[in-house]
Amino acid sequence: MLDSKLIRETPDLVRAALAKKHLTVDLDAVLAIDAAWRAQLQEVEQLRAKQKAANTAMAALPKGSPEFIAKVQEMKAVSTQAKEHEVQLKETEEKFRTAMLSLPNLPHASVPEGRTPEENVVFATNGDPAGVGPHALPHWEIAGFEKLFDFARGAKVTGAGFPFYVGDGARIVRALLHFFLDENAKAGYVEVAPPIFVNAASATATGQLPDKEGQMYETSDPLYAVPTAEVPLTNFFRDEIVDEAALPIYRCAYTPCFRREAGSYGKDVRGLNRLHQFDKVELLKWVHPATSYDELDKLRGDAERLLQKLELPYRVLLMCGGDLGFAQSKKYDLEVWSAGQKRWLEVSSCSNFEAFQARRAQIRFRGKESGKPELVHTINGSGLAVPRVLAALLENNLQPDGRVKIPAALVPYFGKEFLSFA
Repeated sequence: MLDSKLIRETPDLVRAALAKKHLTVDLDAVLAIDAAWRAQLQEVEQLRAKQKAANTAMAALPKGSPEFIAKVQEMKAVSTQAKEHEVQLKETEEKFRTAMLSLPNLPHASVPEGRTPEENVVFATNGDPAGVGPHALPHWEIAGFEKLFDFARGAKVTGAGFPFYVGDGARIVRALLHFFLDENAKAGYVEVAPPIFVNAASATATGQLPDKEGQMYETSDPLYAVPTAEVPLTNFFRDEIVDEAALPIYRCAYTPCFRREAGSYGKDVRGLNRLHQFDKVELLKWVHPATSYDELDKLRGDAERLLQKLELPYRVLLMCGGDLGFAQSKKYDLEVWSAGQKRWLEVSSCSNFEAFQARRAQIRFRGKESGKPELVHTINGSGLAVPRVLAALLENNLQPDGRVKIPAALVPYFGKEFLSFA
């Protein structure tokens, strides 16, 4: 959520920043509701002051006197009027909150201009795609693939995008998750096992609501299956004031993730490329605003090191304004090279939300100098998502005999040097 004072005092600055995201936003409507709320608040405060003055005057009058009775009638009339105005004020407050929740976060000044994904900036590269995968195939075309990754039976049991992982298929997923968690622990992240269902307040705090209703699986309670561990992790400190000395706070969590992923088609949804249920390790930080962007760079580096240890060529994209998400101020995407598909696959998004999520969730620290509660900044990223990392491993390391060579860093977790589909 944006700062209402910022919108009120510098609306042109906010308009210019939102224009960078190429989103249609009616800021004038928000300002009009804000003005109405402040006017109604003033009226309510004036009526409350009249009530207080009438009470004080009554206390000085003899009970039963004409003056006392007149003051009682006056106070009743003012009280009725105040209650009516308070109802209107509450309705306007709710409208204002709804309007504020509809506003996206402002992009950081370093976010490049651009409207489409093609205008994202290649920020960094690592490894040579041309030097990997001489025997590569799209992973779903590898002989025996369906024995370890059974999409047909998953579709029968649940639906498309819910595969079974069988034998070494399940084992390689478990190996990757353990590898990610162990490496992230070495980087200083404390592991958390969070709930995989969250309530509406939690989804609202992180910006999933109101924005991504159609992408989440919802129960009748209602509860929402987590689209990412970011949601429960961020809400760990909701409505709390953390110790400033404890900042930055690092956490990581593994969860299965659930997304409807509507609107995808063709090769983008083949095999492991896009699933409705998938496994991911999430990295999350609560940080002091002064160190916010340094911490974003460090988090991105932590995710990159996992790809380096897995010997996967990758690139880092700095997202342009038009391809930036609703809640992010700045975002980097990490993409691995898929030798069989001959294209880049996103495996992590590393984002700074500044105070956008913290304001919704009321996550604060008490500043040493001011002595007042201040909002933290939240930062997160995948460290990493399993399916596309696995797809790239299978394709890039495919051998002439049909086996897949396991990267050295993963061998202790998988237990052998080759994965076989036989």
